[in-house]
Order: sequence, then C-alpha cells, then structure tokens
Amino acid sequence: MALFSLAVTGAAERHASWLELFFDLVVVVAVAQLAHRLEHPTWAGVGLFVLLYYAVWSIWTTLTLYSNVHAERTRTRSMLIGMFGIAVMAAAVPDVAHDGGLHEGWFIAAYITCRISASQTLQHSGTIMTAWPAAQLGAGLLPWLASIWADAPWRYALWGVGLVLDMVFSILQSRRPESLIEGLQRQARRHDERERRRQRPGRPPRPPREVAAAVLDPAHLGERLGLFVIIVLGEAVAQVVLSSSGKEWDAQLGLAALAGFGLIVALWWLTLQYGISTVVAARERELRAYVALPTHFVMTAGITATAAGLGVVAHEPDAHLHGGIGWVLGAGLAAYFAASTVLGATAGAERRWVWLWGVPSVIAPLGVAAVSGLLPAWVVIALLLVVALWRIAYRPRRSPAAA
Repeated sequence: MALFSLAVTGAAERHASWLELFFDLVVVVAVAQLAHRLEHPTWAGVGLFVLLYYAVWSIWTTLTLYSNVHAERTRTRSMLIGMFGIAVMAAAVPDVAHDGGLHEGWFIAAYITCRISASQTLQHSGTIMTAWPAAQLGAGLLPWLASIWADAPWRYALWGVGLVLDMVFSILQSRRPESLIEGLQRQARRHDERERRRQRPGRPPRPPREVAAAVLDPAHLGERLGLFVIIVLGEAVAQVVLSSSGKEWDAQLGLAALAGFGLIVALWWLTLQYGISTVVAARERELRAYVALPTHFVMTAGITATAAGLGVVAHEPDAHLHGGIGWVLGAGLAAYFAASTVLGATAGAERRWVWLWGVPSVIAPLGVAAVSGLLPAWVVIALLLVVALWRIAYRPRRSPAAA
C-alpha cells in the first residue's frame, strides 16, 4: 500500500517517472545539509531548521503535484529549474544565519524563483490545484519577498509567516474547493471583460477562459510521498554509517548501531508497510490532501531530526547527550508519532489504538529526551526503539464474524 491512500481508483496505477526520480536526487543532498544543522542544536536553530526544511519540501511538493496532474505532459524544463533551485538552496543551507549569512540571499532568490516558476507552469495548464492551493497561488510567497530587505531576526520571522500562510490558506481553501473555483471564475470573467473592452473592432472575440479543478492521481501521489520518506530514512542510515567510520568498533558502538538501525527499520515498517497513518488494519477512507500533506511535512521533518541525532550518538555512543541533541531525538520522534496519530484518527483507527498506542508514543519520546543527559547515548536510542516497537506491537481486535 502507498504511504497515503488518498482515494481508490479503477485506472491503472502510474508510477514515478525517470525524470521525477532524477529530480529526487537533489532532495537527498538537501536533506543531508539540513540534518547537519541539528548536530549542535539550539532552540533558535531548531526553529530555523523547520523553516529551511519547509522551503525545500514546499518546492518538492509543488513540482510533485504538477507532475502528478500532467503525467507525460510534464515539462522537463520546469522540473530541471526546480532541481537546480533546490541545489542552490542546499548549497546555501549551512550559511543561513551563520558567518553573516554569506549566501542567504541566494537561498531566498532560489526559493522565490522556484515557487514562481512552478506556479506559472500550473497556471498555464488552465486548471486550479484545489487540493493544495499554495502550490499554485503562492499565498505565503509575499513574506519571503519582503524578507529580502529585512535583517535577522525579522527575516526569519517573515519566513515563518510565509509558512503559516501557506498552510492555513491551503487547508482552509482546499476544504471549500467550490468557493475557490467560483472566486477564480469571477476573476477570469472580469479579466475577459477588460480584454473585450480593449480589443480592436473587427477582431473575433476570444473564447471565455474556463477554470477547472486539477484532478490528482492518488496512487502516483501516494508513491511520491512514500519515496520522500525513503529519502529521509536513507539520511538516517547515512548518519549512522558515516559516524561509525574511522573509529574503533567497541561494544557501545555496536549497541548504538544495532539500536539505531532497528529504529530506522521500525520507522520504515510503520510508514511504508502498514500503509496509511502507520496503523495496521485501519479502515480505508478517502484522505484529503489538506490532511496528508501537512502531516507528511511533520513526519519527514521529524525523521530528519531523528537522523541527525542518530549520527551524533554513533559518533560518541557511550557519552551522555548534552547540548539539546537528546531533545532533537525525542522531539523528532514525537513529531513523527504525533502526525501519524492524527492520520490514524482520520483513517478510522479504533479508539483503543489512539489512546493506548498513538498518544503514549507521542509522550514517551519526550520523557526519554528529558532524561537523555543522565544516560549513555546508546541507551537513549534503545529506549526510543522500544517506543517504536510498542507501536508495531499493536494488533486490532478481531470482530466476532472474523473469529
């Protein structure tokens, strides 16, 4: 099953194209750069990580929705522009808020360029992305434009406003797609009327513009969201492997590596084997994009934060975690489980799962984070693995008919 089952269709499933998989390569690098920012975390640094992560994720999401709707008509040029833009952003990530923000302007320029390019590509198609309007209408782009002339910390505050506007606008508008279409149709009619007034006499009138909702391919979108999860899980594997290289392999490192790999496998199992919302045997319901996309953002950001923590632990497995890295690990995993709990409730999971498996798996990692400075690092990872295994241990009740 795909990561997010948005709907059920009878048409043949379409899979990710070679162009989309090539596009994903630059996201691998961007995620690695973002994870490195959490190796020496502060509260401000974590907040900035969220903003930078959202910038990369939003461009990926916009172009993924574009290729989802247009399939074989997807323009290679549009995808490559987005790919190059994310590459520029990834290269600039280490300098944001560091060393005087040497390449901060490049990060902002690449983000704005990619968002505008993707938005124009969608607009030229004659359809409206009602499932996630921020991909096309750019509600949160204005604060990013204003941030060009702002200094820190107001610049980063404007980025946060842009994130909130994108999320709120998309969630509210996608819940009322008919109202969005009607409003855009009124704008189109006013535009056509102005064009008719300006038109020279004797020329045939232009046909009125029609505004239609873009139709998503649910199976393809579910696969693309799942592939992004594979990218962030791959970063977790890379962090453990690279941090284990070039040093003595003792018992503590072995325990840390085993616990870390077990945690990665558990997250993979929950997210991609159980399918929707990481809940085994949840009832199939149509899951709207305004639920799936925000939770996907939170889940993958949480896994990326966890990956950063795993790298630190593998580097010094017998040390006690200080400097906030324990909270990065615990809060990252808590964010993942919080998003999946929301998805589970939306998917129709039974209340027993929500209260005995979902909610405790959000609280427990925070408890581990609170005592992480008192424990060897490998023990912290082992405790987080126990939390993930608790989620896997859930089994739904058998109905009388099934018995």
